[in-house]
Amino acid sequence: MVSPLNAVIVNLYISPDEYQRWYQGSAQSVLAQTVDGRSVRFPAPILRQFVTREGIRGRFRIHFDADNRFKKIEKID
Repeated sequence: MVSPLNAVIVNLYISPDEYQRWYQGSAQSVLAQTVDGRSVRFPAPILRQFVTREGIRGRFRIHFDADNRFKKIEKID
């Protein structure tokens, strides 16, 4: 189990067009602000499972390992 210290929560609102640029490879990562004000960068492909016609919308918890590498993502809202 991942410690809460190794997880961040972000609210994401990404349009379908914006995500399409990431999917096509013009951007490899997403830079977002966490709900507690920190900046976090993570690989764009981890969001693929959450893409809808409206893009990506919601609150997500992103888990990292002890080396700050992506471990898993879950939609929480």
